[in-house]
Amino acid sequence: MPTRPAPPLAAVPNLRDAGGLETVDGGRVRTGLLYRSGQLDRLDDGALERFAALGVATVVDLRTTAERTAGPDRLPDGVGLLVANVLGDHDHAVPAQLPRLIRSPADVERAVRDGVVQRLFEQTYREFVTLPSAREAYALLFRSIADAGDDAGPLLYHCTAGKDRTGWASASLLMLLGVPDEAILDDFMLSDELALRAFRPLIDAFAAGGGDPDALRPILGVQPGYLRAGVDHLRAVHGTIEGWFADGLGLGADVQARLRERLLER
Repeated sequence: MPTRPAPPLAAVPNLRDAGGLETVDGGRVRTGLLYRSGQLDRLDDGALERFAALGVATVVDLRTTAERTAGPDRLPDGVGLLVANVLGDHDHAVPAQLPRLIRSPADVERAVRDGVVQRLFEQTYREFVTLPSAREAYALLFRSIADAGDDAGPLLYHCTAGKDRTGWASASLLMLLGVPDEAILDDFMLSDELALRAFRPLIDAFAAGGGDPDALRPILGVQPGYLRAGVDHLRAVHGTIEGWFADGLGLGADVQARLRERLLER
């Protein structure tokens, strides 16, 4: 089953509950504890009020310094903000450069046709596994989830479109919680619809400039091969998801157990 969507907010791309999926042993990922989304810089007063109704207590921003400077999060009073810069060591990677990448329709169509875009995204997903800044950022995110008290409010994590850095965060956490691979991929691919919907103004402008909107799908959406590249690299380097959490992120069996205890219901 798909994850439970959060109340729709046009100002927040790709916003949804990160829970709701069943595990291989009959458990279920709790809802109402974790949310995921794209950037939170467009919340006007009305949207802020609706966002506040989610009860989010902490936001973890996975974007680069340049992205945060260009579009700083706007949050309700009292919401804590943590910065976890996934691409800090490599901030020219494609997820941080989406607007720049689509300026030239001819260049975009050539790059997609030649497979350059797909290869760049696949490499980025491999870097989510091994890039030092990515390891530090994801360790901060997952430890923050594990260490939250029973009375802590929900946590939301996000990047720009909520599809790549955020998508890997969700997919890897769901792997640790025992959600089947097929369900994880289905959840990941929801961003292909939701992120593209949020990027509609960019797509329309691209088309108005003579570009083929379909050429933007590998850039502004997601593809199964992106996630597969990250998962395959994780298994090649660390063997298992537990190995990546322990050896890659420094989150041992105790933290992994707290994540499962907090996020799973039987």
